[in-house]
Amino acid sequence: MRFPKANSNVCSFGAFSGDLDKLVEWLVACGIKTLAMESTGVYWIPLVQKLEMAELEVILVNAKHLRYVPGRKSDVKDCQWLQQLHCYGLLNGSFRPAPDICALRSWVRHRHNLIESAGAEVQHMQKALPQMNVHLHHAVSDVVGATGLRILDAIVAGERDPKVLVELRDDKLCTKTTKAELEKALEGDWRQEHLFALKQALETHRHFLKQITECDEQIKRALSEMEAPERPAPEGPVPPNPQAAPSEETKPKKKRFHRNKTGPSLKFDLHVTI
Repeated sequence: MRFPKANSNVCSFGAFSGDLDKLVEWLVACGIKTLAMESTGVYWIPLVQKLEMAELEVILVNAKHLRYVPGRKSDVKDCQWLQQLHCYGLLNGSFRPAPDICALRSWVRHRHNLIESAGAEVQHMQKALPQMNVHLHHAVSDVVGATGLRILDAIVAGERDPKVLVELRDDKLCTKTTKAELEKALEGDWRQEHLFALKQALETHRHFLKQITECDEQIKRALSEMEAPERPAPEGPVPPNPQAAPSEETKPKKKRFHRNKTGPSLKFDLHVTI
């Protein structure tokens, strides 16, 4: 069996937005319905989005799957080789979700980057405190918790008395450390360069938390605009399933400990919202 030979029509375009528009127009004028391209970094995203808007089927190929193919010495030969493989149906496309899912994924990934940046500022604070010989971790388990932030704010504001700093600690916190030991732990030499680093790290950490909150609002807005899939209603009475999990009424009630969501955690459940 002989496969039809691919058309060798080749045309080069630039990478600017206007050049990509001309590329899409040229493909449509040539009657192209489906095409294949390699995914390189994030540079493929603008072109794929324009191709999808033109209702063209795009097969996004992982470049690792083609790196062992010999004989390609230029971009022209590379594109011709991809075209030939695509004509034979030998290319497997990478997963590309729907546009609304792509937008939601971008929000969530950006939120993850903000959380990592906020965590880096916590590490800067945890570095500045021992340099001043302030052992805040003996007083609180979480440096950026409610108690830890109160103590850090007092230190940045100029409070140096360990007895006053210990009083900012929540008495409900379970610890084996005595009050006298905590006062010793909160004594420091208070060098100005380390106080300055602590102050900037605390301000930057709060700035990232504010950005995370704004990103959460964008995620909620994106979820609200997504249409939930319609599920057909069951016809007739549903017979009981003996292997099904017991209902909430028949389940034995267990003692549960509720904790308020703090920090950069999501304040809503993505599964319930969708």
